[in-house]
Amino acid sequence: MNAAPKQPLAPPPRNPYLARMTAPLIDPFARAITYLRVSVTDRCDFRCVYCMSENMTFLPKADLLSLEELDRLCSVFVGLGVQKLRITGGEPLVRKGILTFFQRMSRHLDSGALKELTLTTNGSQLARYAPQLAACGVRRVNVSLDTLDPAKFARITRWGRLPQVMDGIAAARAAGMRVKINAVALKGVNEDELFTLTEWCAQGGHDLTFIEVMPMGDLGNEDRLDQYWSLKDLRARLATRFALTDLTDRSGGPARYVRLEETGQKIGFITPLSHNFCESCNRVRLTCTGELYMCLGQEDRADLRAPLRAAPADDAAVEQAIRRAILHKPKGHDFDYSRQTVAGQVTRHMSHTGG
Repeated sequence: MNAAPKQPLAPPPRNPYLARMTAPLIDPFARAITYLRVSVTDRCDFRCVYCMSENMTFLPKADLLSLEELDRLCSVFVGLGVQKLRITGGEPLVRKGILTFFQRMSRHLDSGALKELTLTTNGSQLARYAPQLAACGVRRVNVSLDTLDPAKFARITRWGRLPQVMDGIAAARAAGMRVKINAVALKGVNEDELFTLTEWCAQGGHDLTFIEVMPMGDLGNEDRLDQYWSLKDLRARLATRFALTDLTDRSGGPARYVRLEETGQKIGFITPLSHNFCESCNRVRLTCTGELYMCLGQEDRADLRAPLRAAPADDAAVEQAIRRAILHKPKGHDFDYSRQTVAGQVTRHMSHTGG
């Protein structure tokens, strides 16, 4: 008598935690979150007029996440599908021991989970750190530079020295990194340098992105409405000298790009005021204290430090906190300079959230 055929073994029960870990981060508007900006410090060696008060009160060092905690949080995000990690501040390179953090993050580049590790800096410390950053896999860096005039640079940054930044940019290029210049468009301040800055970047092989000033921080010190220079106007001025071709390029950030046909360079425009860029937003911001901001222009935030420290060996609670936070990501911000008033003001300084 033939034996009954063996029934196939039932598959093992699926681990629900592993299933969650493989599911991407999707916000309520079907946008995949693949880009994390991480502020590693609120401190800076400059005091730029649109970013900080001259006399800042910084966070107690005990309030900041340790570099090990930042590593753990960023690694959870990478496990949830984040492919681009930008380190910001304040000025990230003034954080003590920051190079060890970049060294640790480079393992995610080596594994292929992370596609890009980069940073935004004022350039003051680049001459010191550029070779080590390149060794960690940093292939490009954004440098904030609003003027090529030393006296004007000193007024904008209050404490900065232009030659120090220029040395940093040269060191980054020598280390093999591409440099993109970020310039905040400031009415009555750097309007007269539009073509000078554009041509300097073309000669140096730097891409250039212009940014509209945003209503963040204490407006009692600096009037953002007086500073605001619409990039619609800036672009129109560029078009009087150059032929502009719209590009479909996306770098994972909010910029829209054109190519200047005469120079071949790429120019970006970040326009939170004159053209809301939120429909394709794929990013969230983590502060140095473990707060997750789902939108730069909103005050909603989630505390990731509490679950991080409550369960040092359990990332499941941290992951759940991240997923809950993403479910509250808004459709867009409320920044608005219409009717000659500042609406949608965010009270925290840009240095707190990360530039």
